[in-house]
Amino acid sequence: MTAAAGTARAPPRSTAPAPRKHHERTPDDPVLLLRLKAARLDNSTEAEHRRLAAVNLLIIDDFALQPLDETATTDFYELTVARHRNNATVVTSNRTPDEWLGLMHDQLLAQSAVDRLTSTCHELVIEGDSYRKRQRPSRHSA
Repeated sequence: MTAAAGTARAPPRSTAPAPRKHHERTPDDPVLLLRLKAARLDNSTEAEHRRLAAVNLLIIDDFALQPLDETATTDFYELTVARHRNNATVVTSNRTPDEWLGLMHDQLLAQSAVDRLTSTCHELVIEGDSYRKRQRPSRHSA
């Protein structure tokens, strides 16, 4: 599993209390992309992109488990460009960023988005058994 985290610029230090942070965790990548696709149907795409671009920390879970169509690739690119160097993004995936490229419809947009993510990221590679297996209740024989 690969987790890439984009970095955000640190605000200047002050003695004032920190504002409440706004975090958004998407259930998984297909849900985020479906939500953006649905926004196209009711003409709220720009508002949804602005909302997601403004979130301080956006977590995209299970990214690129399946190929991204033209709309999903464009949405991912636009979201990445809007967030780049402004707000933090955490992307989890069972694939490496290089593998994402082959799953996106437009290779130029894909390369540009992945370059932006990986140029400022911290990458964590987790190897070994799935954590889901380790958390599974043990079977005790009677």
